[in-house]
Amino acid sequence: MVPISIDSYVNKHCKSNPGEEPNKLKKRLKEAVNNKKNGASCFNCGQETWAIGSAIAYQGCFSCITGEADGSEDYEIDEVCWS
Repeated sequence: MVPISIDSYVNKHCKSNPGEEPNKLKKRLKEAVNNKKNGASCFNCGQETWAIGSAIAYQGCFSCITGEADGSEDYEIDEVCWS
């Protein structure tokens, strides 16, 4: 995954989705990051969650939310990215 800060992601997302409320998105992202740090797992398969997807859709992993296996070119919040 490509690391990105919460603020940078909020700016990028809201630019592409002008109807999104930035403060609400930021709050959901912080909650999803905290959940992931505390070991949250995908409701469907049990894998670790994808914080960005979980803040926008539901608590899930990249594959269950997107239906794709390769998230190497997709964003994840930097503070929960591990090499």
